[in-house]
Parts: sequence; C-alpha cells; structure tokens
Amino acid sequence: MELPIILFCISLIFWWFIIKPYVYSKSRKLPPGPTGIPIVGSLLELGSKPNQSLAELAKIYGPLMTLKLGSVTTIIASSPETAKEILQKHDKTFSARTVPHVVASQPNLEATLAWAPADNMWRNKRKICNTQLFTNQRLDSLQELRHQKAEQLVSHIRKLCESGSAVDIGHVAFAMTLNLISNTIFSIDMVDPEFETAQEFKDLVWTINEDAGKPNLSDYFPVLRWLDLQGVKRHITPAYLRLHEIFEQEIEKRLESRSNSGMKKKEDFLDVLLDECEDEGSGFDRKTIKPLILDLFIAGSDTSAITTEWAMAELLRKPQELNKVRQEIIEQIGSERLVKESDIDKLPYLQAVVKETLRLHPAVPLLVPRKALSDTEMFGYTLPKNSQVFVNVWSMGRDPKYWEKPLEFLPERFIKSSVDYKGRDFEYIPFGAGRRICPGMPLAIRMVNLMLASIVQPFNWKLPKGMAPENLDTVEQYGLTLRKAIPLVAIPSMEENYKVMF
Repeated sequence: MELPIILFCISLIFWWFIIKPYVYSKSRKLPPGPTGIPIVGSLLELGSKPNQSLAELAKIYGPLMTLKLGSVTTIIASSPETAKEILQKHDKTFSARTVPHVVASQPNLEATLAWAPADNMWRNKRKICNTQLFTNQRLDSLQELRHQKAEQLVSHIRKLCESGSAVDIGHVAFAMTLNLISNTIFSIDMVDPEFETAQEFKDLVWTINEDAGKPNLSDYFPVLRWLDLQGVKRHITPAYLRLHEIFEQEIEKRLESRSNSGMKKKEDFLDVLLDECEDEGSGFDRKTIKPLILDLFIAGSDTSAITTEWAMAELLRKPQELNKVRQEIIEQIGSERLVKESDIDKLPYLQAVVKETLRLHPAVPLLVPRKALSDTEMFGYTLPKNSQVFVNVWSMGRDPKYWEKPLEFLPERFIKSSVDYKGRDFEYIPFGAGRRICPGMPLAIRMVNLMLASIVQPFNWKLPKGMAPENLDTVEQYGLTLRKAIPLVAIPSMEENYKVMF
C-alpha cells in the first residue's frame, strides 16, 4: 500500500517541478536567464547578497531576466528601461505583491499598507496617510517636533563627547527616528533621553526586516509552507506580536482619554485613525489600524537610520567631503544655533550627499516584490501571470551606462543635476515609482537631511584609533533593507565656539 503512494508522490513532484515548468516555458517566450537545476532552479545562485548576485547575472543575461527559484517564476528588472515598463507603463498589472512567508505571519496582513493588494481599502489607507501625514502642510506643522528630537540627539552625542565615548551612529539615528515617528503617531517618546530603551524596538524591527530578506524554502516551494521547514515563521511571530502588544497598549490609553469628556484630543495620527474607526463605513477598527501603524514604524525608523549611517560612513571614508558638508553649514548657518529644517534649502551639498548615499546604498535594494496579475508582453517576452517581480535599484544605481565612476562616492554629481528620487528618473528610484512608490518619501528626506546636518554641524568626527578612513568597510548585510554589516562607530569632539548652543 505504501509503494503506490510513494510512486504517486514522486510522479507529482516530477510533474510539478520539471515537466510542467518545461512545457510552460516552451509555450511562453520568457526573458532569458540561467537554466538552473531540477527542483531548486537557480536558488543556489542567489547567495547571501541577492542584490549583488542578480546584478552579476544581469551582465550575462540582460536587464530583463527570468530565474526559476524553486517552483516560483521570478522576473528581475535591472535597467531604467525595464523598470519604467513595469512601474509606469504596466503599473496596474504589477501593483500586487508577492508576500514572503515571514511577512504573512503577522496579524491582519490584509490591513497593511506595504503588502495588501491595491484595492479600495488600500487606496483609502494610502489617501489618509498622504493627506494626514505626508502633505507639505502637515509636515511643516510638525517641524518643531523634528527640531526638538534633533536637539535631543545632539545633546546625547555631546554627553558622549564629554566622556570621551564613541558613538554608534546607526543606534542613535534609529532612536531619533523612532521618537519622531512615535510622537507623530502617539504623541509620546518611545525611547528615553539616553536612548537606552531603543534596543528592544531596534531588535524587533531588524528581526522582521532580516527574516523577510532571507532565502526561505516556504517562499520558493509554497506547497511546503505549512511545514515551516526553516522555522522562520516560528522565529518572527513573537516580534510581530510584541509590536502589536505595544501598539494595543497605546490605543487603549488613548481610548480611555477620549472617553473622558474633559480631555482634549491630541490631534495626532492615532486620533485620525480612531476617528476613522468610529465611521462604520470606513473599514477601520482596532485590529486593522495596528498593521498600518506597524508599517509606518518599520519603514520609517529602519530605512532613515540606515541611510544616515551609510551617509556618515561614506563621509568618514572621505574626510574632505565631510569637511565640505561642515563648512557649508558653518558658512550658511553659523555656530550659534542648530540647523533647522528651513535651512536645508541653503545646503545643496548636504542634499547632494544624501542623494548620493541613496544611489549607492538604497535602503530597499530590490524594492518590495511585485506580482504580475496577468500575462504581460514586454520587449518581445512574456512575463507570466503570478510571477514575482523584483526591480534591482541597487544595480541600477551602480551601472556605468548611466553613472560616471559609479562605484565612487561623488556628491558633486547631483549639484547641477536634474535627476531626482521622486519616481520620474528611472535610473534613480530608491523609493520606487508608480502607484506603490513609498508614501513616506517626503518625511524620510526631511528626517535624513536634518539628522545628518545636526550631527555634522557641532562635532568633529574621527574614526577609532588605528582605523584609517580608506580601511573603513562598506560591507552590506542583506535583508528586506540593506544595512551596514559592521555598525559604524565614530568619536566626536566639539570646538569651544559650539558650546554656546547648549
């Protein structure tokens, strides 16, 4: 009795992983790509840094490439032309998401902004974010809050400076952005003034982003998802539940204060969401607003901190560039007060540094994966329905066809350039493009520019004793986001004339 079952299973596997893909590929002209091996396809070619591996494969097979990753047909776009076709011309067709198994482990996935299908509910959430969080008017109204958090950051670094301690740039940048977002949503600091309590939140966020970027058999062989062979779901679920628990506590506190007629509304984003919950036709309730809040925290805190850390790493590798940024700030702002957001337009070189950092180190190197809703003809090839699609913005930002000296950190390239990150120049789309472009881009740019200016203005920075600038590593640690593998640690000192700020 057992032998027929075993033979049936073997036949089913042979059909599903070998015969069916072969027949299908012959009936459709897929973009070129490596042949792969039976069952696993090209999985072994991804390595620990898929953004780099896929960039090398694109040199062989071209800017539109097909990989068979297990049983999943995957399309890789690695040029501005292919990215424009997918993210602009066929934007609606590729508006769906391929959801990694670890991401699907979170409660109420369908209520997220990043991963939910682009349906009416998703459009409603995006509209609320765009009108209540990310308009210029709303961002301008919260400038003073960002100034306060920048002052707290500088004050914290000053204390470390006085004690002769080194600064973990990524850690303090994460703590500041976390407090900015928590104040914008909840009107509270989630991190204490000494930034010591940021570690738990940072660990939770990176657990999610790192696991979401790891190769997972459950993603490449969906039929095996229920087994969770690598235990990734079991590893990540507690992180999601802990974050939901934190948000639930804040929601409960707010509901209690709203029920007290003598309490004035805080008019922050949580109040906006709770007002929506009171509208029966809105589709919002306590369960569905937590995934949206989670998206804002994860996307906002991690990516902005990563970009700030990479910017400082590149500046410390090139001290002359760091001096240019600081000199520009001194000439335009002086040393009697800290930089304000309204000053940033006077600092074109600082802005160019941020742009150049996003070119070399896009926070989400392959963007968030998309999925084809139907067969689509493109450049003489067929991109099949349900295939997952990645856009390798990391590769595009380092392509010598579009960038002079692409591997060098040269902020000057953006001084007189019209190329921008807003989704129109497809050789440079660190925030994506089309209907699923990152909605938090306006806030992220403001935060990173202000944060970088605030830590450069009052301090002289140097690397730890014995480390030469040219030896500072730029090794990446791949996840859904791309952070620096070895945290950047630097030593600040302060000139006497800057102490008047305090």
